[in-house]
Amino acid sequence: MKYGIDYALDSLTTEQRNTRTSNIDEMSTLQVLQLINDEDKSVPYVVETQIPRIETLIEDIVAAFKKGGRLFYIGAGTSGRLGVLDASECPPTFGVSPEMVQGVIAGGREALVRAIENAEDHEEDGIDELIRRGFTKDDVLVGLTASGQAPYVIGAMKWARSIGAVVGAISCNEHSKTFLHADHRIFLDVGPEVLTGSTRMKAGTAQKLVLNMLTTTSMIRLGKVYGNLMVDLTPVNAKLVERSKRLIQQATGCGPEEAAEAFEESERRPKRAIVMILLGIGVDEVKKLEAINNGPIVEMIRTYRKEEKA
Repeated sequence: MKYGIDYALDSLTTEQRNTRTSNIDEMSTLQVLQLINDEDKSVPYVVETQIPRIETLIEDIVAAFKKGGRLFYIGAGTSGRLGVLDASECPPTFGVSPEMVQGVIAGGREALVRAIENAEDHEEDGIDELIRRGFTKDDVLVGLTASGQAPYVIGAMKWARSIGAVVGAISCNEHSKTFLHADHRIFLDVGPEVLTGSTRMKAGTAQKLVLNMLTTTSMIRLGKVYGNLMVDLTPVNAKLVERSKRLIQQATGCGPEEAAEAFEESERRPKRAIVMILLGIGVDEVKKLEAINNGPIVEMIRTYRKEEKA
């Protein structure tokens, strides 16, 4: 069904005029830059107010991952692009499958590079895309929309919730319609934009900060990080190969030659190489350990020592 045109833009915070920027067209370049920067400074403080809500959403995301579920972002326009961006960066950063975190944008791949403004107007299109991707009750869906009104997003959220999936909503309007269909409601009250209605600015920045938190914290909880090192990164190019060897040295204190040798012996798996060096074991033993516990390295070490004593 086509969504009724009842947006009532005057009631949306993201559509209000910003009195601080009402004469921005008369300012010098320096003044414009300072004003944009001043407005942007408020965004992290807005995100800070939502950390308890973000935490509870992450707990559900981690629980879903542990039982084989996936995380889906769904959005339109800027919000949709941000979801696709965050999802696309997870495989090289954390060594996970591209299926694990997915970004869905109204209008599909073409909408990533060209605005397709009416792509968000049909509820059933969002539902159809989730069904096409095999979305199940074991997955988590996070709706992304600055205004909170996009039918494409709302339809998908309603459907996902109806089948028993965990649903989150990230929006910049207190009365966002997405909040009516979400278990987790993250309200980013960034106020009116520098340019009226241009939600690619503060609203987009706030959403990106939250998405960073969702995936980064979830992956830390899953053991993709040791200390603050991205030990499960996928070395798909020369730069990442060198970064992998360097982080093996940083994590273990070994020299470059030992790091390079362990990197190759581990089948170019930095996390595996680190465990090999820390425990003084070979790759086959690490593989056996992974079958028992492939979580955080500290837990793998604890499991190994417990097995050793048994």
